[in-house]
Amino acid sequence: MHRIFTTTFASVYPLYVNKVERKGRTSDELDEVIEWLTGFDDDELRRHIDEHTTFEDFFADADLNPNATMITGVVCGMRVEQIEDPLMQKIRYLDKLVDELAKGRPLQKILRA
Repeated sequence: MHRIFTTTFASVYPLYVNKVERKGRTSDELDEVIEWLTGFDDDELRRHIDEHTTFEDFFADADLNPNATMITGVVCGMRVEQIEDPLMQKIRYLDKLVDELAKGRPLQKILRA
C-alpha cells in the first residue's frame, strides 16, 4: 500500500489551495474542480476535510465523474491514463486537475466541458 493512500485529504488540501492561489486562481475554483471530479457538494467536501478522511476513504465515497477518463497527461513522471492502480489513478487525476488550474487553463477545459 502506498503512503499517499493513508494520508489525509485535509493535510494536502491546503497545499492545493496555496498552489492555485500563488498562480492567481481561487479556492472556490479549486473546490469546483474537486467537486466535479468526485461528485461531492460543498458540504460533503467540507465534511471530508473536517473529519480528516484518508485519500482511500475520500475516493471510496466519491462518485467519480464519467468524463474523468478524459484526463490525460503526465503527473510525477507517469501518464495518468496508464496508471494501473485505480486509487492511485484517481489521486493522480486530482493532481492533474490542480496542475491545470494552477497553470491558468480555462475552467471549462479543466472540467472537460
